[in-house]
Formats: sequence, C-alpha cells, structure tokens
Amino acid sequence: MVFALASAVTYAGGYRVAVQGQRALAMGHTGVAVVNSAELGFFNPSGLVYLENQLTISAGASAIFSDVAWQNEDTGEIFRTDNPVGTPFYFNIAYKLKDWLSVGLSVYTPYGSTVEWEDDWAGSHLINNIDLQAIYIQPVVSVKATDWLSFGGGPIYVTGSVNYNRNLNRTLTDIEGNRSNVTIDASGVTEWGWSLSTMITPTDKLRIGVNYRSEIIMEAEDADADFQNIPNTPLAPFSDTTFDASLPLPAELTVGLSYELNEKWLLAFDYNRTYWGVYESLDIDFADPNIPDSQNPRNYEDSSTWRFGAQYIATDVLTLRAGYYFDESPVQDGYFAPETPRNDSMGFTGGLSLDVTSKLAIDASFAYLRFDEVDASYDYYMENGQQVPFSGTYNSSTFIAGLGLTYKL
Repeated sequence: MVFALASAVTYAGGYRVAVQGQRALAMGHTGVAVVNSAELGFFNPSGLVYLENQLTISAGASAIFSDVAWQNEDTGEIFRTDNPVGTPFYFNIAYKLKDWLSVGLSVYTPYGSTVEWEDDWAGSHLINNIDLQAIYIQPVVSVKATDWLSFGGGPIYVTGSVNYNRNLNRTLTDIEGNRSNVTIDASGVTEWGWSLSTMITPTDKLRIGVNYRSEIIMEAEDADADFQNIPNTPLAPFSDTTFDASLPLPAELTVGLSYELNEKWLLAFDYNRTYWGVYESLDIDFADPNIPDSQNPRNYEDSSTWRFGAQYIATDVLTLRAGYYFDESPVQDGYFAPETPRNDSMGFTGGLSLDVTSKLAIDASFAYLRFDEVDASYDYYMENGQQVPFSGTYNSSTFIAGLGLTYKL
C-alpha cells in the first residue's frame, strides 16, 4: 500500500509555495537583486542594508484558487479537486542599526498545500485529501562590507504539520460497505536550517544577488495513524497506532540581477535551482509490528525556474509591475502521483503599489499559472504484492490574488 505524509501544491514545483511577497510576485517572483521593501528578508537578506529607511515592514497574504482535473483515457471518466482557498502569508521587518548594519525578522510559508479530491474517486487508494503547512521563522542580519558588497543571512526555525487521508486499497470496506481508510496526522514538527546571501552593486544601476537556503529534513516521531471502517478479519490487521517518517524541504539557490534603465523603469531576472533530488522516497515506519512499513518511491529530480520582471513608476504615488516565469516540474515519468499533480508551468503576473501616505503603501498582485496538460502515471502502488499503475490525463490551473502593506519610518 502507499502512504503519503505530505503532498504537493498545484502552483509551484513539488510542494513549494512561490508566494513570498506582493511586490516580488507581481514582478514574476523576482527579488534576489531588487531593493524595494523588507521582502528582501526572504529573497536576499544581504540587501536589507541598502533600504533607505531606518524601519521597514512588509506584510501580506494571498488567496490561491486552484483546480485539478483527472480523466481516464479509456473510459472518459473525470474527477476534479474541490480545494479550499489557500492563504499563504508573509511578514518581514527590517531595522537599520548603522549605515553598514541592519537586522530583521522574516516569517513566511514556503511549503504547504490543501488538496481535496471527490469522495471515493478513482485514485482514492492514493489520496482523498491533505492539509500540509510549514512556517519558516528567520532572524536575519545584513552587513555592508564595502559600498558595493554586502552579506546577509541567519538561522531558520521551521514548524509544520500535516493531515492526510486515503483509502487503504481499491476495494476494502467494512460490513456496511464503507471504504476502509487511514488518516495520518502529525503536528508540532520542528527543525532548524539556515540561509546565506550576498549582493554586489558594481554600478548605480546594476545589482547582482545570490541567496542560498539550506535543506531541512522534517522528522515526524510518534505521530498518529487512525484507521477507519476496518472489516473484522485477520486479513486486515489495521488498528490505530503511531508512526515515524521524514519529509525533506529541499535546498534552494537563487541568482539574479536587476537593472535600472532610467528613473522610471527597473528590469529584473532570477534563476532558481531547487535541489529536489533529496526527495528519493517517502518511508513510513509504523509502531504496530502487524502493520507493514511503507516505502513510497518519489525519485524527484532537481528543477529550475526562470523568472523575469519589470517595474514602472507611473506617478509619485503609483508603481506598476508585471512579470513572467517558467517553472520546471521535479516529478519524473512514472512517479506522477495525484497527491503531487504537478507538471511544467508558465506564470503570468502583475500588480501595483499605491502610496497612501509617505510612510504607508498598499501592495497588490495577481498571477495566473498555466500548466501543461500531461498524460502521466504513478507506477509504484503495491497491492497484494503486485505493482498496480495509476494513470490518466491531468489538467491544472491556478489563480492567485494577493494584498499587502509596506510601512517605512
């Protein structure tokens, strides 16, 4: 049987959530070389020292509307997800202690998902629903070594949880015909990581940024596994127990540049490499010796994202932004599970900032993600000692609308 501790979103590679700032998202999620707000706490902490104001705060949230449809290629049968609206958030604060030294705190949600398929759909033996959350809390420091070179980074504390449900197999029911299923729940899972960054400013118009965020392995220990609608038979030895499992949050490297064409126009480019190769398998170790442990191959591969953005200062109080990015899927052929309905995508973004006062601005963004339609399968589901592939055609789309505030003092 296949168990899954955590799953994917339909708007970023793997289970990555690419929504960490309204200004950045509006510019195609570029930000590693853009100095315009405390969003740098996530994108490139070394840039905080270049902010003009002593205190800068950026905070916001987004509403994510996603839809995934699966179709049986032979019968034409169709099932869709019925996902609640996702709401990733961010909070960044930066304070300049000296001209060469700034400190800050960033809180953000780079991993997470809420996916709900229709009850007893064709792939319910793989997933019914999942709710995954991971919150990063990161104190940062930014140091200007010279007028053109700075460094930044800090430790990362992560807290996360997951609740996941699937049917035990394709046919098992209790005496009343209710499908046998399991709910896996792990909360309060914590771990530490770190980030390191640099920013180079060779001219007044050109900035170059590099940011690295470490791999973090989330270890769930003595988490709860709740089995429901189990028939009274020795052939189904399932009872409530605990389990241990681990989930990798992969390392990321982002490099990029920004160029100021003139007083009104700013162009930006980011290249992101996410080291998904660490996610080789999801293994579940049950405390009850009567329940077989579960090995679930994922075999992800490292993936890249290319991001392009532009900013235009239209008036003294209005700034417009637009962008585009191409995001590779880390999922390989034969490993496309419906809890990770993720294929290559293109993102089209836009947004604006409106200065309400000289200290306060409203930031807004939107993004439309167009995913390639894909005929794919997961070939490693095991039932009665046999591999039972699950395949179909997946069609996905996502719309994101976000709102935030930037405060400067």
